[in-house]
Formats: sequence, C-alpha cells, structure tokens
Amino acid sequence: MRSEIKITDDGSSTLYVPEINEHYHSTYGAVQESMHVFIKMGLREIKKDKIRIFELGFGTGLNALLSFLMLKDLKSIEYYGLELFPLDWQVIEKLNFDKYLDLTKNQKNIFKKMHDSSWEKKVQLSPDFMVKKIKADITDYDFQSSFDLFYFDAFAPKIQPELWKEKIFRKLYHAMNNNGILVTYCAKGEVRRNLQNAGFITERLPGPPGKREILRAVKRND
Repeated sequence: MRSEIKITDDGSSTLYVPEINEHYHSTYGAVQESMHVFIKMGLREIKKDKIRIFELGFGTGLNALLSFLMLKDLKSIEYYGLELFPLDWQVIEKLNFDKYLDLTKNQKNIFKKMHDSSWEKKVQLSPDFMVKKIKADITDYDFQSSFDLFYFDAFAPKIQPELWKEKIFRKLYHAMNNNGILVTYCAKGEVRRNLQNAGFITERLPGPPGKREILRAVKRND
C-alpha cells in the first residue's frame, strides 16, 4: 500500500495510507502515544527482569525501538513482531524517529538491523535484545511460545474488524503467561467485551493526548 509521511502534533512522524484513510500512529503524537500505551501502561508494568513480548502489527518498528531503549531497566527482551504487510527500510528511514528520540549511532544501527534482519528467524541485535519478525496473518498463526506482554497495535476495528474478535483474543489469552498483560490504544466497548469473554480481566486507563481512554487486559489464573 502506498504511504505518505505526516508530522504529528508532538513533532514525531508517522505514515498515512490513503487507500484505507488510516495512520500508523496517532496524529496527536506518534511517539508519545506509543510511549504511553505500550511502554508506560504495558512494559513498565511487567514485574520481571527477562520479558518476552509479542506485537501484533510490527509496522514501522517504533514499539520495538522504544522497548529496546528501555533495556536499561531490564535484563533482557525477546521481541516477536507479527506483520502481514512489511514496510521497506527505504520508507522507514524517512521517518524522524532517530532525530526525535536523539538516538546514538549504535541505537540507529540497531533500529536499521531490526528492519534489515531476516524474517522468520531469531536475530540477536544485542546481548540482551532478540527480535524475530513473523510475516503471517494472526487469524491462522499458531503460537509456539508463551508471552508476558502483548502489544495489540493492529489498525482500528473499522479497518480490520476481524482482528478484534473474541476468537483472536482467546488465542492470545492461551499464548500468555499468568499475570501477563495485553495493551491496546482501542477502548471501544465491543473490544473490551471481547477481551473479557476471552478470559481477560480488563481495565480502562487514561489515554495519551487526543484519546480519553485505552485498554489494558490481564491474565489471572490464581
């Protein structure tokens, strides 16, 4: 799909897809949305030193990059990113994440390697950060591992309604470790009910600028 670069309200860039009239990130602030939803409300809430993350909607790689930058607070991260329509590095490198986040040369290289690395293979980007990119459709994907944290960052329900169904959330529930967390920017009532019907305990949380609420779902077996 053809995409255009747009600058969001916090000064960071995102991609706009005219074909579906949708942005990859919030127009109110791409980086601040990802930091709030996935890092603050997700990653920082996992009480483990070694974390296994699965992202549905790898997209621009922003969530993976931000997770890598949080390693100073952790021992290691295994990061799995599922994406059916991968973006080329030639598109990603035009985004301003490196300047906005003031990345070091090493951090820039890591981000490039995230996108250049082979799909379907585990790639050790640093001693404490492994990434595996998966080109697949979640509707027929079979999990081979269990996870501590799910970043649910698919396009909105109006664009990809099939990804927000109870059946999908039930699949994620069964692939999640006890006390694991799922976070998403979408707080629609139907999505919340589908998460609950799949077995999750849900809570509405304050959203980033431009969004009143987001959802966090937790798996509890005790």
